[in-house]
Amino acid sequence: MQYALQRGRNLRGASTGMAALMALLVICPVNPATAVEPPPNPLAAWAAPGVLAAPPATTRIIGPDGQEYIDADAMYLSTQAAGPLAYHWQWLPDGLLYRSYLAGTKEPRFGGVFQYERDTGWLLDVALGGRAPILRYGTTDPSRLEGWQLDLEGAAFPRLDLEDDWEMLSSDFRFGVPLTVAGGPLQAKLAYYHLSSHLGDELILRDPGRFLPARLNFSRDVLVAGAGIFPIPALRLYGEAGWAMASDVARPWEFQFGFDYSPVAETLFWPAPFAAMNVHLREEVDYSGTFAVQAGAQWRGRRGHLLRVGGHFLTGPANQYEFFHTSEEQIGLGIWYDY
Repeated sequence: MQYALQRGRNLRGASTGMAALMALLVICPVNPATAVEPPPNPLAAWAAPGVLAAPPATTRIIGPDGQEYIDADAMYLSTQAAGPLAYHWQWLPDGLLYRSYLAGTKEPRFGGVFQYERDTGWLLDVALGGRAPILRYGTTDPSRLEGWQLDLEGAAFPRLDLEDDWEMLSSDFRFGVPLTVAGGPLQAKLAYYHLSSHLGDELILRDPGRFLPARLNFSRDVLVAGAGIFPIPALRLYGEAGWAMASDVARPWEFQFGFDYSPVAETLFWPAPFAAMNVHLREEVDYSGTFAVQAGAQWRGRRGHLLRVGGHFLTGPANQYEFFHTSEEQIGLGIWYDY
């Protein structure tokens, strides 16, 4: 009897244990497939939608277990081709492939020159404008920009008489579309620009009988081809030719050449020196154009933006084209900022 009771208890305990095990299996089922599932493919993550494209075939190797793996060294080298020196399309990129001539007096930039002109006295020549990159197929490294680029440029160039209540004597306006290319030490540009000159209202009101009849409708619509070369990174030699397909008062041809010495390294507090020379020959003055020299100190930003302070000298036909038939000799101090 005692044996039978003990056996009954054991059976009831076993039944209770089996019931608990069955309940556990119902709550936490075991997938039999997991026990025989092969190791995951290391490349599966690359093929996941929205994650990464599959790595190049040249970076894949077959392991001892027959699975595909990625050669880390080959993968690293393959990604370098898409780095800052690779060519690709960029909308509104940073930097310019063909920068404005430093001593060019009709280059779009932001700045001003306080100068003394031997016949007129103290003047302030201002530049209010700049150049903006629109589209590039090329590199992104700011220290080595290459490729093709389309820019927009525009500026106003007013002249103020500092000895007569800062009256505006005249103003030239320029708008253009340059297409530029750069590679290694060489660069080139094809461009169109419109330039027009206007006599200042305050000057006309000062003496209408004298100045109004003398007003000129000087204007040019010009096609330009230019090129530059860098013998060393800090020195550019350049030249360009422009032909006006439409003009008023102005004659068709103009030529520019010169040099820019401007260290390319980024500066912090201590500036670097710069020097520039520009010769601008124009057909309407029998090719006896202006000779301009500038020199001083510069600060350059990480993306190439340039701030300069220095001396300015110019001699030749007036660079305010309302007075192109007169000659000037300017000497002064200037500050210039190029985007």
